[in-house]
Amino acid sequence: MTDISMRHLRYFEALAQHGHFGRAAEACAISQPALSLQIKELEEILGAPLVERGTRRIRLTGLGEEFATRARRILRAVDELDDLARATQSPLAGRLRIGVIPTVAPYLLPSVMQRLAVRFPGLDLRPREAVTQRLVDDLMEGRLDAAIVALPVSEPSLTEYALFGEEFVLVRPAHEAGLPVPSSETLREMRLLLLEEGHCFREQALSYCRMSSSLPRDLMEGSSLTTLVQMVGAGIGVTLIPQMAVPVETRSASVCVARLGEPRPTRTIGMVWRKTNPLSGPLELIASLVREIGQAQAQAA
Repeated sequence: MTDISMRHLRYFEALAQHGHFGRAAEACAISQPALSLQIKELEEILGAPLVERGTRRIRLTGLGEEFATRARRILRAVDELDDLARATQSPLAGRLRIGVIPTVAPYLLPSVMQRLAVRFPGLDLRPREAVTQRLVDDLMEGRLDAAIVALPVSEPSLTEYALFGEEFVLVRPAHEAGLPVPSSETLREMRLLLLEEGHCFREQALSYCRMSSSLPRDLMEGSSLTTLVQMVGAGIGVTLIPQMAVPVETRSASVCVARLGEPRPTRTIGMVWRKTNPLSGPLELIASLVREIGQAQAQAA
C-alpha cells in the first residue's frame, strides 16, 4: 500500500466527484487516457476494482465508495497542513478557492477580484460559481476555502460572516410602469418567472409569495436571472431579482423595476468557511473587504 501516492488520491477523488472520466480529467488538467491509467494503476495496487465503467458515467464499487470517503479526509487534512504553514508565513498569498452563488457572482465577483488583486497581489484567487448546496458540500469536503452565499447556512462546523443585506425588486414589462405594484398575494395569481430548482433565491421568492414548491402550471422557470429578465421583456410574465442585479440585468431588456410593499423581501449575503481552517483570521480580513464592496454596490443599485 506504500505505492499509493497523493496523485492517485487526487485523481480518484476527482473521478468520484464528477462520475465521468472526461470531466474528471478536465478538472485535473490532464488527458483522459492519463487519468484512466492512474486509476487503473491504483486499482492494481489495491488488488480490487474501484469503479464500474459504463458508456456514459462510472459507478463506484463498494470499495470505491469507502475509498473515496477516506481519500477525501486525507486530502482535506493535507490541504489544512498547507493552510497551517501559510497562516504562519504569508497567509494572504497563494491559492484561495472561493465559491459564489450564481445570483451574486456576476455582480459582485469582478469588483472583489479587482480589489483583492490590488490589496493582496500575492493572492491567487480561484472562484467557482455553483448553487448553495454544492458550495457547502465542497466546503465541507475541503475543495473550497470559503464561499459567498445567502445566510443562514445553519451548518455548525462553519463560521458565518454577514456581508450585506439587499432587497428583492419586481421586474415587469416596460409598458406596466404606471400600474400599481402588486402585493405578495397578487403575485401568486400572476405568471411568476423563477430560477430552476437548486437555487436558494428561488426558495426565497416562493417564501415571499407564500407559495409552496408545488408550483402552479403557469409558473415558469429559467436557468439564470438574465434569462428571467429577458423573458419578462418579451411579455411572458414578471419576476423578482436581487437589487444588486438591477444595473446589469435591466440595461438590455424592455422592463421596468419597482420596489415591493412592506414588509419588503430581503436576503443577507455572507461569507462562510470551516471553523477548523487555519486561515480563519485572513479569511475574516478578506470578508471585511468584500463587505465594503458589497455594501457600496448594494447602496448604488
